[in-house]
Amino acid sequence: MRRLRDKQPKSLKPIALNGYDELLTDVARVIEDARRLAARAVNTVMTTTYWLVGRRIVEQEQHGAARADYGQVIMERLSRDLQARFGRGFGRRNLFQMRAFYLAYPEILRASAVQSGTTPYPEKVRTSSAQLTLSTDAEGQPFPLPWSHYVRLLAVRSQEARRFYEAEAVRGGWTIRQLDRQIQSQFFERTTLSRNKAMLLRKGAQQQASDAVTPDEEIKDPFVLEFLALKDEYSESDLEAALVTKLEAFLLELGGEFTFVGRQRRLRIGGEWYRVDLLFFHRRLRCLVIIDLKLGEFTHAVSGQMHLYLNYAQER
Repeated sequence: MRRLRDKQPKSLKPIALNGYDELLTDVARVIEDARRLAARAVNTVMTTTYWLVGRRIVEQEQHGAARADYGQVIMERLSRDLQARFGRGFGRRNLFQMRAFYLAYPEILRASAVQSGTTPYPEKVRTSSAQLTLSTDAEGQPFPLPWSHYVRLLAVRSQEARRFYEAEAVRGGWTIRQLDRQIQSQFFERTTLSRNKAMLLRKGAQQQASDAVTPDEEIKDPFVLEFLALKDEYSESDLEAALVTKLEAFLLELGGEFTFVGRQRRLRIGGEWYRVDLLFFHRRLRCLVIIDLKLGEFTHAVSGQMHLYLNYAQER
């Protein structure tokens, strides 16, 4: 035992290194800048890809314009087949967003090519990669904002307001949180009615602490993860632990009648043992409330398991 202890490394005493703090700060800044640049590069390609997908959908719908329900059938089938190949990022709702994105910006790639001095692509380009090369190499980014920004902008009905928010987001480098906050606070309407528009614009460009987005959050954006076919690193146990850590706020969200019973509670159903993630009791209804956390899709197996838990809770 003594010999094993002798082999263990001795604890290192802190040594004062001149300029180390500055070195650490500088290297960390380089890494953070690189990660942000990587996220922006992915977003540029992703946004262009979704524009092209929207364009293909609109063109196909126009060819089948003789039938009113043609577009719905196309979207349903395309969504099912694309999800089978590329994952949930190409669900029906997402495809409608891509279609709406193309309809809102139908000429953006062509205009970008003209400004850069390149020849606009013809109606039928040989490959999709040719269009991607054109859109990303054109001088002056055709899509200067991330895809998440455009999704939020599409919810703004007024075209004038949408253009205003887009221009201000580009000019001020707004994060998605800042953009959402400005839209929610009706920044466009307030600026339009203001007598001192310049002052209001300067104030609106100021970022609040809650607007900041870290490099980790940029890279772990759900849109980016889905586009690259990467899985989020958070597990169900991580989610459960986070909820328990914030249990007081979570209970307030559920309502004042809930009482926390426990986590990972063992249930004996028939001759088998099961574990439920979170167990609550509702005082007014006098019943158990079972929460089972799942990160994946809601499958028949998950549904069957929940029905099993609910039948158990009903008998208690």
